[in-house]
Amino acid sequence: MHDIITGGPSTPATAVQVIKGVVPLANDPTTHFGDMYVIDDLLTEGPDAASPAVGRAQGFFQFASMTEYALLLTANFVFTAGSHNGSSVAVLSRDVIFDTVRELPIVGGTGGLRGATGYGLLRTHSANTTTRNAVLKIDMYLRV
Repeated sequence: MHDIITGGPSTPATAVQVIKGVVPLANDPTTHFGDMYVIDDLLTEGPDAASPAVGRAQGFFQFASMTEYALLLTANFVFTAGSHNGSSVAVLSRDVIFDTVRELPIVGGTGGLRGATGYGLLRTHSANTTTRNAVLKIDMYLRV
């Protein structure tokens, strides 16, 4: 999952801030409790943005803690290639972004994944603290 907050001419932003919170997090005056970003992030087979696309993560994340970097992540993972093309799974989760592994509950699905439940394991593959762009690895374990 390629989360691009600071885009450029060849790489547009895929995460756009739509709400600015008013209470800064401790030791970080640029991040605020309540900050919200809408996402339409590319999903690829591997961490390289040039690897084959398999879908999009569409939804939002919001800084939902006043004391730590913990997000509310609500997203649909929409598959556009392979055997799950046209299907999606829905995630509703707490994401403590500096934890090594985060668990994402799968709360439903559509198409060939209709009624899916399960979980995803989210890991940060790479992150740039200046641009705030990140590449995330997600392994999903589903019951359909």
